[in-house]
Amino acid sequence: MAKITRKPAPRKASVPKKKAKATVAKPRAPARKSLKATRPNSKPWTPAEIHEVFSRFRKANPEPKGELEHVNPFTLLVAVVLSAQATDAGVNKATRALFEIADTPQKMLDLGEERLREYIKTIGLYRTKAKNVIALSAKVLSDFGGEVPRTRAEIESLPGAGRKTANVVLNMAFGEHTMAVDTHVFRVGNRTGMAPGKTPLEVELGLEKVIPAEFMLHAHHWLILHGRYTCLARKPRCEVCLINDLCRWPEKTV
Repeated sequence: MAKITRKPAPRKASVPKKKAKATVAKPRAPARKSLKATRPNSKPWTPAEIHEVFSRFRKANPEPKGELEHVNPFTLLVAVVLSAQATDAGVNKATRALFEIADTPQKMLDLGEERLREYIKTIGLYRTKAKNVIALSAKVLSDFGGEVPRTRAEIESLPGAGRKTANVVLNMAFGEHTMAVDTHVFRVGNRTGMAPGKTPLEVELGLEKVIPAEFMLHAHHWLILHGRYTCLARKPRCEVCLINDLCRWPEKTV
């Protein structure tokens, strides 16, 4: 019997696989500029321009005052500690009655933490602040003879007091040429390009480096008031700004 041979079925031609499309990463949108970022391309301020700025501030307001109400260095220290994350107006409203009965470290200790809380309960973080005020009152008595210390390191050693607190007290109570950098001064230093920095300390040191000594006693008050009432965070009032012709901010409205 003859063998039946089968022809192998023809192989199907292999179809080359389609190459996957290469994904092209979309370029990210440039990050929005922050006040914290320095502007290396800004033209640096000249000494003559800095002098002109503070001459204008001095002419408009020869004797600027801090807006925290106080009656002596101790009440100033307490007011500044209470002002963290709070407005000066809110602190003043709470401390007017408080300082009538507790204007020394001993009187504050005699008042006690629980009663102190009742006076300052309208201020943010009042429980922690009351604890700090009692603790710093005790330390001022035990370590400094009841007198507010007169060096930055000693003030910073007090509960609730940091570098900004020390600079405010040294300047306002003792006439030291210090630069207290709050949110307003930080904004003005960066926005104008006068002293750009990523941290309050960088701005502080930058301002101290460029501001002439003749203006340093009142410099931080002028900058705070400028940031609080003119160089506002959201809608700066460039049209009434005393220094708008010198300001380096690229988004100014005049």
